[in-house]
Amino acid sequence: MNPTKTLKFAEVIKTEEKGSDVNLAVHLLNDAWLDKYDCAVVVSNDSDLAESMRLIKQHHMDKKTGLINPGKNKPSRELMIHADFIKCIRSGVLRASQLPDPIPGTSIHKPLTW
Repeated sequence: MNPTKTLKFAEVIKTEEKGSDVNLAVHLLNDAWLDKYDCAVVVSNDSDLAESMRLIKQHHMDKKTGLINPGKNKPSRELMIHADFIKCIRSGVLRASQLPDPIPGTSIHKPLTW
């Protein structure tokens, strides 16, 4: 390292989850191959999961895959074509299922968009 260079730091204000869709897809497929379920339910609207759902339909026709859309948008068409059943979480039910803001005994607040 060059001692004449000054190190600069930045504060990260926004963080995002990374890899959870990949992890879900891998476990969905692996658990199908290991025969760990008869019916899996995917709670997501991330179309990145469509390929894993398609592969389950192609290679494990005895397995059922459900889709539950947690958002306000219509379910992803890419996911819908591979799902055996589709449900949406109603806004009121989703709101009633959230922790209080802030979580008691903490300074943790939910995002304004929730």
